[in-house]
Amino acid sequence: MERGMIDAHHHFWRLAAQEQPWRTHDHAALARDFLPEDLRPLLQEAGVAGTVLVQSVDEPAENDRLTAFAAADLVRGVVGWLPLATPDAAEAELDRSRTDHWSGVRCLIGRDDVPWLGQARVRRLLRRLAADGLSWDVVPVTAAQVDAVVDVARALPELRIVVDHLARPPLDGGDRQGWAKRISALAACPNIAIKVSVGIDVLTGWQGWDVHALDAPLRHVLNRFGPERCMLASNWPVITLRADYIRAWQDLDATLTRLGLDATEGAAVRGGTAERWYGLAAVIDDE
Repeated sequence: MERGMIDAHHHFWRLAAQEQPWRTHDHAALARDFLPEDLRPLLQEAGVAGTVLVQSVDEPAENDRLTAFAAADLVRGVVGWLPLATPDAAEAELDRSRTDHWSGVRCLIGRDDVPWLGQARVRRLLRRLAADGLSWDVVPVTAAQVDAVVDVARALPELRIVVDHLARPPLDGGDRQGWAKRISALAACPNIAIKVSVGIDVLTGWQGWDVHALDAPLRHVLNRFGPERCMLASNWPVITLRADYIRAWQDLDATLTRLGLDATEGAAVRGGTAERWYGLAAVIDDE
């Protein structure tokens, strides 16, 4: 018996059901439905045993859609939506929407300033999430955002925080030193983990699939966080902007081996970290 792999970040949607303000004319390939029946055979081919389904739209109806999608046997956990900047509304939405599938929460912050993370009422909300066993997913891409997330992590060590998409490494020739420093600051907080996945900004900037461009940033992430706080994730269907699921998953998985992870370290990144951070039941595959 061996532990099954977990895809720690993907989405489902029906195009007509919601607006997706983050999608532009550069993302025409995403302008269709992506549903459990589309992903299931891809997971089987890739040898992935379970997934974490993540919100992609900031609205209450998204949680209702997630609940319906979570009935699929492939979904092991859900990262739902909460309006974290408005704690009273977030508490009400948590009470309304949370199901046993929920493992974490998220709201999209883009490049916006997040001064609300310092508010006492927001801290109380985050403390409740921690007490309820829920993680907080976030994609901090600016120095100010990282500072705010680090401040939360230090103030609430009981809160498990998950940084998505390698915190947007500057593969377009941006400030690599600044990104590296931000990664080091995040990694210094033992209650922060990070996803080995590629976000929409990087994918949009690439002319084609270029997994080797991730070698240097991923090496830095692994050195700072350690495999026990890294989790492999596809970001499907967003990843299909540059690669199909099988190629992207296998290439990302192979990168872990190429960078020197041993069997135990690889098992953590491929599923163990996601199980621990999201409180998922262990997935075991028959040999």
